[in-house]
Amino acid sequence: VNLRSAGNYAILAKTGISTVPASAITGDIAVSPIAATAITGFDLILDSEGEFSTATQFTGKAYAAAYAEPTPFLLTDAVGDMETAYADASSRPNEDPDRINLAGGSIGGLTVTPGAYTFKTDIEILANMYFSGESTDVFIIQTTGNLFQAANTNVILKDGAEAKNIFWQIAGRSEV
Repeated sequence: VNLRSAGNYAILAKTGISTVPASAITGDIAVSPIAATAITGFDLILDSEGEFSTATQFTGKAYAAAYAEPTPFLLTDAVGDMETAYADASSRPNEDPDRINLAGGSIGGLTVTPGAYTFKTDIEILANMYFSGESTDVFIIQTTGNLFQAANTNVILKDGAEAKNIFWQIAGRSEV
């Protein structure tokens, strides 16, 4: 799945991003076509040029469509790339019946291996879960529902698996 410019963001959303104070996000976050008021739970501090914000809950920068140029232009491109990547991920076939509605969607405590996983239910991560594979292996998690991750749980990479090769194609909302 080629993220193109959407890959510049750890989180990129069209409807909003919310958090609790204990969050620790590595990388940039962004919302578009909406304003920074859709980024909630963060103590955003706008930079002097008005192009981005910072906060203690993430190591990068926060961007929103209403920020100063060139931010709106860059986010328009990134959202377009995100939508293209979403369509690509949703079209990837899952040819393994054991990976359809795995554990009824309650995947906390499980170790998943490379491939596509398809859910017609919500996905819940109520305990630590694991992705196990080599550095080039790809994981695609597809759901027509929502993604919920409980507080104090982790998604852990094992055996060389890399976050850049894990794609979450969620039709509903994500509460992580």
